[in-house]
Amino acid sequence: MLIANFVKQKFLKFISDYRIIFVIYIIVAGITAYSKYKRGTGGYNNYLIFKGVFYNTLQEKNIFLQYPDLFFDSNHYGVFFSLLIAPFAMMPDWLGCVLWNVAITSVFLYAVYKLPFSDKKKSFFAWLCLQEFITAATYFQFNIILTGLLMLSAIYIYERKETQSAFSILIGTFVKVYGIVGLSAFFFIKNKLRFILSFIILAILFFVLPMLISSPKFGIQSYLDWYTSLSGKNLENQALGTRQDYSLMGVVRRILQNASISNLVFLIPGAIIFMLPYLRIKQYKHLPFQLMILASTLLFVVLFSSGSESPTYIIAIAGVMLWFLMQKRFSKLDIGLLIFVMIFTCFAFSDLFPKSIKENVFVKYSTKAIPCILVWFRVIYELLTRDFEKDYKLD
Repeated sequence: MLIANFVKQKFLKFISDYRIIFVIYIIVAGITAYSKYKRGTGGYNNYLIFKGVFYNTLQEKNIFLQYPDLFFDSNHYGVFFSLLIAPFAMMPDWLGCVLWNVAITSVFLYAVYKLPFSDKKKSFFAWLCLQEFITAATYFQFNIILTGLLMLSAIYIYERKETQSAFSILIGTFVKVYGIVGLSAFFFIKNKLRFILSFIILAILFFVLPMLISSPKFGIQSYLDWYTSLSGKNLENQALGTRQDYSLMGVVRRILQNASISNLVFLIPGAIIFMLPYLRIKQYKHLPFQLMILASTLLFVVLFSSGSESPTYIIAIAGVMLWFLMQKRFSKLDIGLLIFVMIFTCFAFSDLFPKSIKENVFVKYSTKAIPCILVWFRVIYELLTRDFEKDYKLD
């Protein structure tokens, strides 16, 4: 009995130390990247696409076209991304892809560290996100850093660091358009003038910067090409049976086997539901309310995007964990929802399930989204009904 208690205490101490899980994240990021590199160019194709954004910008070649002699598939990140990937692109591939994964992981971990949670909760947050992080890291996904940036944008607003918040939002927006959802915390800003001025100045700066390594003409054309690229990708994503559109509308489209159902059928009512909690103005001053809005935002941006794929779900899972770890006490429903998310979202494409189920159920019906859809509606319910001064705790 004494040995069992000793082991239990040591185990709890181990998983409660966020420094340990943070180190594990860095190690996983590096090993995952290097193992993909060792498989050949097909293994780290996404990184080659990212690298191509930088070199194509330098050469003023359309960054959204396919270059089958260099990589397969095409880029969908904005031209501003060329500056972010530049230091890594100039390194040997084995080193560049490893350090890229470590860098984006570090931003995510910094955001977790900045969360106004106890050290124990920060640790649990990271542990619970680990499986989805591995999925994203395997594909060198920018979604890892985007998750961190969205969390930081909200945290900086609470800390009254308006310029840093604007910076975080715009980095995400100029790479992946839906980073703009960071503005969901706008109503909580104390010094709105400082935020707006910072936002405008930084937006102009970010718009112009890629032109310094190419030309104004190429830069402007790239933004126009970006719109064309994203419009085309949206139509492709809505096709039935692909590994895209793991969204609320994707679930409905695939159950009904009707790819022609417009996103607007879901986006308009979804946006209205998303905005309803903002009517509770008296709750704005409470940090748990602000964080629950962040949780809703992280879920919404994935569930209402036809571009959502498996590696995108690091964003949604961060929202789920924010919601869960803020609960003052866990009901059976809360625990049941978390288990549902962990099994059918986080481990949906793992060896936990046979290939036939993954292909004929999870892919066919976008079921990876379903647990997160339920959590999002739960989050909205709490935002509309709970007293955020009394009903939640962060320590």
